Amino acid sequence: MSVALADIQVSQPASIEEAVALASAPDARYIAGGTDLLVNMRRGIAQPRRLIDLARIEALKTIAIDAKGAVIGAGVELARLVDSDEIGRLFPAVAQAAATIAAPGHRNVATLGGNLCLDTRCIYYNQSEWWRRSNGWCLKNRGDTCHVAPQGERCHAAFSGDLAPVLLVLGAQVEIAGPSGRRRIPLAGLYVEDGRAHLTLAPGELLVAVHLPVSAPVAAYEKVRARGAIDYPLAGVAAALAMKDGRVESLRVGLTGLNSCPLLLEGTDAFAGRAVDETLLKEVDRLVQHQSQPMRTTLAVAHYRRLAAAAVARRLVQRLAGA
Repeated sequence: MSVALADIQVSQPASIEEAVALASAPDARYIAGGTDLLVNMRRGIAQPRRLIDLARIEALKTIAIDAKGAVIGAGVELARLVDSDEIGRLFPAVAQAAATIAAPGHRNVATLGGNLCLDTRCIYYNQSEWWRRSNGWCLKNRGDTCHVAPQGERCHAAFSGDLAPVLLVLGAQVEIAGPSGRRRIPLAGLYVEDGRAHLTLAPGELLVAVHLPVSAPVAAYEKVRARGAIDYPLAGVAAALAMKDGRVESLRVGLTGLNSCPLLLEGTDAFAGRAVDETLLKEVDRLVQHQSQPMRTTLAVAHYRRLAAAAVARRLVQRLAGA
């Protein structure tokens, strides 16, 4: 049974510290734009009894850029990332990825932190309560079996945030506040490959900011989806490429919509010093197909999503090499 709206307490802290203190209450959840959480509450998937509304915390909504890099508050709306001249000039791939998310109305309220902490998705999970109950629940919600892989021991729900792969290839770090103070870790450290518990945030911890180096290489993002707007990625790819004298200096490729967490492709360091030719592009293709692990979590078959990600990765690397 879902928690009745009348039984939900809403707090509106004015500071990060106050929000973290409130999060110690049982069944408390942070909420910013609510474009993911409120839908899950309506479906009976999430059932918090206390919502900690972050809207009044101005410290979460700042964008600060200096010679050392950029610090983007987790509460910055996606529309601001799209419209910011500074973000568009220094980190065009961030603006590009933000512009592909949902629709304009969603981007006006959805936030950077919300997209990075997006719940994993699956066709057996993101359904109404009666549908999930009639199918015997699932490992991610009240059940003991992952219907995608019944013989397995973990949930295979896929992470579908668009900004994570871009920020991974740009070398981003995230700042986290919690009951024990603040810590800063590489973005990759925020995730683990488990659809049921894909975030490494401890109880009460709050993602407060993203740190980006100004010296980030040129990057781009592209995703494959069922429709040209609104939809989550069936496969999303970010690539960052630095060239010197016609040779690869560094190449990073990030993936989303395939695994239970965003993936930074391994093995691309071996491309340093090589030309971007058909041989290298085929190797990128093979790395993507080998390391991505899409399962039957969407209406699109897994093999198609794997091939689509590989094709997009090839296209992005080739495009960046010619930029």
